[in-house]
Amino acid sequence: MKLLVAALSSELVAFESDLEGFERLVTGPGKLQAAYALTRRLDAGGVDEIVVVGTAGSVDAGVTGLHEIAAAIQHDVTDIDGIAGQHVSLPQRVETGRGDATIATGDHFVDDAEAVAAIRGLGATLVDMETYAYIWVAQQFGVPITVLKAVSDSAQDDAITDWRAAVAACSADLRAEVAARYGV
Repeated sequence: MKLLVAALSSELVAFESDLEGFERLVTGPGKLQAAYALTRRLDAGGVDEIVVVGTAGSVDAGVTGLHEIAAAIQHDVTDIDGIAGQHVSLPQRVETGRGDATIATGDHFVDDAEAVAAIRGLGATLVDMETYAYIWVAQQFGVPITVLKAVSDSAQDDAITDWRAAVAACSADLRAEVAARYGV
């Protein structure tokens, strides 16, 4: 069974509630909720692949559309030496093994130029609140993961308003991508 994962139910508005071959999981926003919900579900067993769908802010004006995430970093952590993007005990970077984008995950909605500049400096082109946790948990269970993100906003200048307006269109794009990849 494939597990279709999103942080928010609004990111799944274009998806049927019963998608053949998929079980649906809405984790809630942020790294802790994402890690907790996915861990509980994977601990129950029976998942062959995780397919994450959701929205992301762009920290590069040239990055738009839909992307498969290759790697995730955390933009809101520092290690014992104060180095941004490095956690005290977790890997600096987690990878899916495929994809075209690096996403920076943190526990707050990014909507200002200063945060965007800092995230860009870490080497990411997208930003969200859950992907690092999803990939890390999937690795702990040895379950393959595909992360598909649709750009919803520019991560600055009132991005929350842009996100609210764009989430349904992003969901439709993600649904079309899942149909193309999985034939459902």
